Amino acid sequence: MENTPYITFAIYAALSGFGGGNFSSSMSNISSFFPKRMQGTSLGLNAGIGNLGVGVMQKLIPWVMGFYIFGAIGVAGETVIKEPLSGLQNAGWVWVPLLVISVMAAFFGMNNLITGTPKLPSTLQGIFKTSYMVALGLISAAIGAYLLIGLNVNMWIVLPVVIVLTVMLMKYATPGEIKTNLIKQFAIFSNKHNWIMTVIYTMTFGSFIGFSAAFPKLSQDIFVYSNPSDPSFINPNAPNFLMWVFLGPVIGAIVRPVGGWFSDKINSGAKVTAFTTIAMIIATFAVAYFIIKARATETPEQYWWPFFLSFMVLFLTTGIGNGSTFRSIPYIFNKEQAGPVLGWTAAIAAYGSFIIPKVFGQQIENGTPEYALYGLAVYYFICLGLNWWYYQRKNSGIEC
Repeated sequence: MENTPYITFAIYAALSGFGGGNFSSSMSNISSFFPKRMQGTSLGLNAGIGNLGVGVMQKLIPWVMGFYIFGAIGVAGETVIKEPLSGLQNAGWVWVPLLVISVMAAFFGMNNLITGTPKLPSTLQGIFKTSYMVALGLISAAIGAYLLIGLNVNMWIVLPVVIVLTVMLMKYATPGEIKTNLIKQFAIFSNKHNWIMTVIYTMTFGSFIGFSAAFPKLSQDIFVYSNPSDPSFINPNAPNFLMWVFLGPVIGAIVRPVGGWFSDKINSGAKVTAFTTIAMIIATFAVAYFIIKARATETPEQYWWPFFLSFMVLFLTTGIGNGSTFRSIPYIFNKEQAGPVLGWTAAIAAYGSFIIPKVFGQQIENGTPEYALYGLAVYYFICLGLNWWYYQRKNSGIEC
């Protein structure tokens, strides 16, 4: 692992992004299959079951690495056995059976509604068009990676550049038939509610996916490597955080259908979003408080369970809040725009898996990880205000 070039990991990361694209497209596609009164439940189920993989893999991968399931082959063709890391390859291979099943299920069982896509292409045409659009995305990703790594440009500059570049390539570098359909979808960019819901959706799903990546590392830095002045120090009484951290993503994924279902039942996604946002703000300050207490003592493990439980509340509320947005979007936008908005917001929110761990990492280096949480709390408060002003107050003009 330590001899693996960085570019290898970068390529793997780019390829893994295909899965995120599939998720966004599935949200747009599925929204056409259900009436408005069931949108929260149906989209919540799709998103919740899909994102269970985040938590499941955090538990499954370390487990399968302890078994000799797939043989490791050396460069000369010999089988590599009886090595300390002989099971490391299982972390990658364990995905293969799942991916094969998913490909077959999508190929034979997944389709679009004629009402949503009047001119359905053939399978080969669909594969070609998708591959072409993916290639445009890879061009943007490569340029973004060069700016970020090669030129060391600040990430807050690189992110909007990549997003704008991708949209421009889609608009001006696509064949006529694809472009006609895209132009209709680009109408969402002139709708202010697309941008408002992008901010709110990112608060929920972006926080979920970002915390899923940051939670294990934050737990390690606070409770295991607990002496900032001695990086080699390992707390002998540190909690076995790897046994527990997977629960956060699992809880956040499982409750997303609950958030959508409850929003459908009370006939308001905005109300559920508001209550969960308030809970997120409180939980964020609670996590920050226990981080401060843990870092100020030589026995940080005494604050592990309050820290852990506060984080579970964060995962719980991000999941419920995300489910509530699935109910709101189809009521805010007409049927033609609801699908593209769902795909767009999901794609943008996925940047949370990059931004949140990066911000936490920077603040941990500065010795102030709680500052990252204060910043998130401010962001959540802004989202609370946007949700109330545009979708909750009496004269907002939109009931969602």
